Amino acid sequence: RRPPGATSALVAPPVFMVSPPYSYSQKMSGEYFRYQGIPFPMGIYSPESVRAVENADVQDDDIFIITYPKSGTNWMIEILSLILKDGDPSWIRSVPIWKRAPWCEIILGAFSLSDQPRPRLMSSHLPIQLFAKAFFNSKAKAIYVGRNPRDVLVSLYHYSKIAGQLKDPGTPDQFLQNFLKGEVQFGSWFDHIKGWIRMKGKENFLFITYEELQQDLHGSVKRICQFLGRPLGEEALGSVVANSAFGAMKANAMSNFTLLPPSLLDQRHG
Repeated sequence: RRPPGATSALVAPPVFMVSPPYSYSQKMSGEYFRYQGIPFPMGIYSPESVRAVENADVQDDDIFIITYPKSGTNWMIEILSLILKDGDPSWIRSVPIWKRAPWCEIILGAFSLSDQPRPRLMSSHLPIQLFAKAFFNSKAKAIYVGRNPRDVLVSLYHYSKIAGQLKDPGTPDQFLQNFLKGEVQFGSWFDHIKGWIRMKGKENFLFITYEELQQDLHGSVKRICQFLGRPLGEEALGSVVANSAFGAMKANAMSNFTLLPPSLLDQRHG
Protein backbone atom coordinates (compact mmCIF):
# COMPACT_ATOMS: atom_id res chain seq x y z
CA ARG A 1 0.00 0.00 0.00
CA ARG A 2 1.61 3.18 -1.19
CA PRO A 3 1.71 6.70 0.23
CA PRO A 4 -0.75 9.25 -1.22
CA GLY A 5 0.13 10.99 -4.45
CA ALA A 6 -1.52 13.31 -6.89
CA THR A 7 -2.19 13.15 -10.58
CA SER A 8 -4.06 15.51 -12.85
CA ALA A 9 -3.52 13.62 -16.08
CA LEU A 10 -6.08 10.93 -15.37
CA VAL A 11 -9.74 11.32 -16.15
CA ALA A 12 -11.89 9.99 -13.32
CA PRO A 13 -13.13 6.52 -14.30
CA PRO A 14 -16.70 5.33 -13.75
CA VAL A 15 -17.69 4.75 -10.12
CA PHE A 16 -17.95 0.98 -10.56
CA MET A 17 -14.29 0.89 -11.52
CA VAL A 18 -13.06 2.66 -8.39
CA SER A 19 -15.23 1.11 -5.69
CA PRO A 20 -13.21 -0.13 -2.70
CA PRO A 21 -12.00 -3.72 -2.59
CA TYR A 22 -14.60 -4.55 0.05
CA SER A 23 -17.75 -3.13 1.54
CA TYR A 24 -17.27 -0.27 3.95
CA SER A 25 -20.93 0.44 4.62
CA GLN A 26 -20.60 -1.06 8.05
CA LYS A 27 -18.48 0.65 10.68
CA MET A 28 -15.08 -0.95 11.01
CA SER A 29 -14.82 -2.23 14.57
CA GLY A 30 -11.09 -2.82 14.76
CA GLU A 31 -11.95 -6.19 16.31
CA TYR A 32 -10.60 -9.54 15.17
CA PHE A 33 -12.01 -13.04 14.94
CA ARG A 34 -9.90 -16.18 14.87
CA TYR A 35 -9.95 -18.87 12.24
CA GLN A 36 -7.85 -21.91 13.11
CA GLY A 37 -6.01 -19.69 15.57
CA ILE A 38 -5.16 -16.93 13.05
CA PRO A 39 -6.49 -13.39 13.77
CA PHE A 40 -8.53 -11.70 11.00
CA PRO A 41 -10.08 -8.20 11.06
CA MET A 42 -13.86 -8.32 11.27
CA GLY A 43 -15.94 -6.59 8.62
CA ILE A 44 -13.54 -7.32 5.77
CA TYR A 45 -13.07 -11.03 6.38
CA SER A 46 -15.38 -13.66 7.80
CA PRO A 47 -14.92 -17.31 8.77
CA GLU A 48 -16.98 -18.17 5.70
CA SER A 49 -14.85 -16.09 3.32
CA VAL A 50 -11.63 -17.65 4.62
CA ARG A 51 -13.10 -21.15 4.45
CA ALA A 52 -14.24 -20.52 0.88
CA VAL A 53 -10.63 -20.08 -0.24
CA GLU A 54 -9.62 -23.48 1.11
CA ASN A 55 -12.24 -25.13 -1.08
CA ALA A 56 -11.97 -22.86 -4.13
CA ASP A 57 -11.42 -24.04 -7.68
CA VAL A 58 -8.02 -23.10 -9.12
CA GLN A 59 -7.28 -22.77 -12.84
CA ASP A 60 -3.93 -23.86 -14.24
CA ASP A 61 -3.24 -20.37 -15.59
CA ASP A 62 -4.01 -18.56 -12.31
CA ILE A 63 -1.27 -16.35 -10.86
CA PHE A 64 -1.22 -15.73 -7.10
CA ILE A 65 0.68 -13.03 -5.22
CA ILE A 66 1.23 -14.23 -1.67
CA THR A 67 2.63 -12.06 1.09
CA TYR A 68 2.56 -11.37 4.77
CA PRO A 69 1.03 -7.87 5.26
CA LYS A 70 3.26 -4.90 4.40
CA SER A 71 5.74 -6.97 2.43
CA GLY A 72 5.32 -5.58 -1.09
CA THR A 73 1.98 -6.90 -2.31
CA ASN A 74 1.02 -3.77 -4.23
CA TRP A 75 4.46 -3.40 -5.76
CA MET A 76 4.21 -6.95 -7.11
CA ILE A 77 0.66 -6.32 -8.37
CA GLU A 78 1.95 -3.33 -10.33
CA ILE A 79 4.85 -5.31 -11.76
CA LEU A 80 2.66 -8.24 -12.81
CA SER A 81 -0.05 -5.96 -14.20
CA LEU A 82 2.55 -4.46 -16.51
CA ILE A 83 4.12 -7.79 -17.46
CA LEU A 84 0.72 -9.25 -18.39
CA LYS A 85 0.16 -6.26 -20.71
CA ASP A 86 3.66 -6.44 -22.24
CA GLY A 87 4.69 -3.19 -20.56
CA ASP A 88 1.64 -1.19 -21.69
CA PRO A 89 0.68 1.07 -18.74
CA SER A 90 -2.94 1.62 -19.87
CA TRP A 91 -4.34 -1.00 -17.48
CA ILE A 92 -2.55 0.29 -14.39
CA ARG A 93 -3.68 3.83 -15.20
CA SER A 94 -7.35 2.98 -15.67
CA VAL A 95 -8.20 0.19 -13.20
CA PRO A 96 -7.61 0.36 -9.42
CA ILE A 97 -4.91 -1.92 -8.10
CA TRP A 98 -7.37 -3.94 -5.98
CA LYS A 99 -9.47 -4.68 -9.08
CA ARG A 100 -6.48 -5.95 -11.01
CA ALA A 101 -5.46 -8.53 -8.39
CA PRO A 102 -8.44 -8.96 -6.05
CA TRP A 103 -7.99 -10.50 -2.62
CA CYS A 104 -8.88 -14.17 -2.25
CA GLU A 105 -9.93 -14.20 1.40
CA ILE A 106 -12.08 -11.08 1.75
CA ILE A 107 -15.86 -11.19 1.80
CA LEU A 108 -16.92 -11.41 -1.86
CA GLY A 109 -13.34 -12.33 -2.68
CA ALA A 110 -11.55 -13.11 -5.93
CA PHE A 111 -12.90 -16.63 -6.34
CA SER A 112 -16.48 -15.32 -6.30
CA LEU A 113 -15.87 -12.92 -9.20
CA SER A 114 -17.01 -14.09 -12.63
CA ASP A 115 -15.67 -11.21 -14.73
CA GLN A 116 -11.93 -11.56 -14.16
CA PRO A 117 -9.74 -11.59 -17.26
CA ARG A 118 -7.56 -14.63 -17.87
CA PRO A 119 -5.08 -15.37 -16.59
CA ARG A 120 -6.59 -14.48 -13.22
CA LEU A 121 -4.27 -12.41 -11.05
CA MET A 122 -5.11 -12.75 -7.34
CA SER A 123 -3.64 -11.68 -4.01
CA SER A 124 -3.56 -13.38 -0.64
CA HIS A 125 -2.10 -12.93 2.85
CA LEU A 126 -3.17 -16.42 3.92
CA PRO A 127 -0.72 -18.77 5.61
CA ILE A 128 -0.06 -21.93 3.65
CA GLN A 129 -2.33 -24.15 5.76
CA LEU A 130 -5.38 -22.00 4.92
CA PHE A 131 -4.68 -21.54 1.21
CA ALA A 132 -6.65 -23.15 -1.62
CA LYS A 133 -6.03 -26.90 -1.47
CA ALA A 134 -6.52 -27.18 -5.23
CA PHE A 135 -3.48 -24.98 -5.85
CA PHE A 136 -1.07 -27.64 -4.66
CA ASN A 137 -2.23 -30.08 -7.34
CA SER A 138 -2.40 -27.53 -10.15
CA LYS A 139 -0.07 -25.78 -12.57
CA ALA A 140 -1.13 -22.37 -11.24
CA LYS A 141 1.77 -20.15 -10.26
CA ALA A 142 2.45 -18.34 -7.00
CA ILE A 143 4.92 -15.58 -6.27
CA TYR A 144 5.76 -15.11 -2.60
CA VAL A 145 7.28 -11.77 -1.65
CA GLY A 146 9.23 -11.81 1.61
CA ARG A 147 10.50 -8.78 3.50
CA ASN A 148 12.81 -8.09 6.42
CA PRO A 149 10.61 -8.50 9.53
CA ARG A 150 11.96 -5.33 11.13
CA ASP A 151 10.70 -3.31 8.17
CA VAL A 152 7.41 -5.23 8.16
CA LEU A 153 7.00 -4.41 11.86
CA VAL A 154 7.57 -0.68 11.40
CA SER A 155 5.38 -0.45 8.31
CA LEU A 156 2.57 -2.46 9.90
CA TYR A 157 2.70 -0.34 13.06
CA HIS A 158 2.23 2.90 11.12
CA TYR A 159 -0.37 1.34 8.83
CA SER A 160 -2.36 0.13 11.82
CA LYS A 161 -2.72 3.75 12.91
CA ILE A 162 -4.55 4.77 9.73
CA ALA A 163 -6.38 1.59 8.65
CA GLY A 164 -9.94 1.59 9.98
CA GLN A 165 -10.24 -2.21 10.06
CA LEU A 166 -7.20 -2.79 12.29
CA LYS A 167 -6.81 -2.60 16.05
CA ASP A 168 -5.09 0.44 17.49
CA PRO A 169 -1.45 -0.68 17.67
CA GLY A 170 -0.82 0.91 21.07
CA THR A 171 2.73 1.90 21.91
CA PRO A 172 5.62 0.73 19.74
CA ASP A 173 6.72 -1.65 22.50
CA GLN A 174 3.21 -3.09 22.90
CA PHE A 175 2.97 -3.63 19.17
CA LEU A 176 6.39 -5.28 19.07
CA GLN A 177 5.30 -7.77 21.71
CA ASN A 178 2.05 -8.51 19.85
CA PHE A 179 3.97 -8.92 16.58
CA LEU A 180 6.42 -11.36 18.14
CA LYS A 181 3.54 -13.38 19.63
CA GLY A 182 1.61 -13.41 16.35
CA GLU A 183 -1.21 -11.37 17.91
CA VAL A 184 -1.64 -9.24 14.79
CA GLN A 185 -3.66 -9.70 11.61
CA PHE A 186 -2.73 -12.94 9.82
CA GLY A 187 -0.75 -14.15 12.79
CA SER A 188 2.97 -14.78 13.10
CA TRP A 189 5.32 -13.46 10.42
CA PHE A 190 7.73 -16.25 11.34
CA ASP A 191 5.15 -19.01 10.89
CA HIS A 192 3.87 -17.45 7.66
CA ILE A 193 7.20 -17.34 5.88
CA LYS A 194 8.34 -20.67 7.36
CA GLY A 195 5.25 -22.34 5.96
CA TRP A 196 5.44 -20.92 2.46
CA ILE A 197 9.21 -21.21 2.04
CA ARG A 198 8.78 -24.99 1.99
CA MET A 199 7.45 -24.50 -1.54
CA LYS A 200 10.76 -23.01 -2.67
CA GLY A 201 12.24 -24.95 -5.55
CA LYS A 202 8.92 -26.10 -6.96
CA GLU A 203 8.36 -25.25 -10.62
CA ASN A 204 5.21 -23.22 -10.00
CA PHE A 205 6.49 -21.23 -7.00
CA LEU A 206 8.80 -18.21 -6.97
CA PHE A 207 10.23 -16.79 -3.76
CA ILE A 208 11.53 -13.25 -4.11
CA THR A 209 12.24 -10.55 -1.55
CA TYR A 210 11.28 -6.91 -1.27
CA GLU A 211 14.96 -6.15 -0.86
CA GLU A 212 15.81 -7.86 -4.16
CA LEU A 213 13.22 -5.70 -5.91
CA GLN A 214 14.77 -2.61 -4.31
CA GLN A 215 18.33 -3.52 -5.21
CA ASP A 216 17.76 -4.69 -8.79
CA LEU A 217 14.26 -4.06 -10.13
CA HIS A 218 15.32 -4.66 -13.74
CA GLY A 219 16.91 -8.01 -12.95
CA SER A 220 14.01 -8.99 -10.70
CA VAL A 221 11.47 -8.24 -13.43
CA LYS A 222 13.44 -10.40 -15.88
CA ARG A 223 13.43 -13.21 -13.33
CA ILE A 224 9.67 -12.88 -12.84
CA CYS A 225 9.10 -12.88 -16.60
CA GLN A 226 11.15 -16.05 -16.93
CA PHE A 227 9.16 -17.71 -14.13
CA LEU A 228 5.87 -16.80 -15.82
CA GLY A 229 7.08 -17.90 -19.25
CA ARG A 230 6.48 -14.39 -20.56
CA PRO A 231 9.79 -13.01 -21.89
CA LEU A 232 9.75 -9.32 -22.77
CA GLY A 233 11.89 -7.30 -25.14
CA GLU A 234 14.08 -4.55 -23.75
CA GLU A 235 11.60 -1.78 -24.54
CA ALA A 236 8.71 -3.57 -22.81
CA LEU A 237 10.97 -4.54 -19.93
CA GLY A 238 12.04 -0.92 -19.52
CA SER A 239 8.41 0.16 -19.43
CA VAL A 240 7.62 -2.35 -16.67
CA VAL A 241 10.54 -1.08 -14.60
CA ALA A 242 9.76 2.61 -15.17
CA ASN A 243 6.04 2.32 -14.47
CA SER A 244 6.42 0.15 -11.37
CA ALA A 245 8.99 2.43 -9.74
CA PHE A 246 7.91 4.04 -6.45
CA GLY A 247 7.64 7.49 -7.97
CA ALA A 248 5.37 6.27 -10.75
CA MET A 249 3.14 4.37 -8.34
CA LYS A 250 2.93 7.32 -5.98
CA ALA A 251 1.73 9.51 -8.86
CA ASN A 252 -0.81 6.96 -10.12
CA ALA A 253 -4.27 7.45 -8.59
CA MET A 254 -5.12 3.85 -9.50
CA SER A 255 -2.24 2.59 -7.35
CA ASN A 256 -1.75 5.04 -4.48
CA PHE A 257 -5.01 4.30 -2.62
CA THR A 258 -6.18 7.92 -2.57
CA LEU A 259 -9.47 6.62 -4.01
CA LEU A 260 -10.30 4.85 -0.74
CA PRO A 261 -12.55 6.61 1.79
CA PRO A 262 -11.00 7.74 5.12
CA SER A 263 -13.11 5.11 6.91
CA LEU A 264 -10.85 2.49 5.34
CA LEU A 265 -7.56 4.35 5.04
CA ASP A 266 -7.16 7.77 6.62
CA GLN A 267 -4.06 8.95 4.79
CA ARG A 268 -4.40 12.42 6.31
CA HIS A 269 -2.89 10.95 9.46
CA GLY A 270 -0.40 8.66 7.77
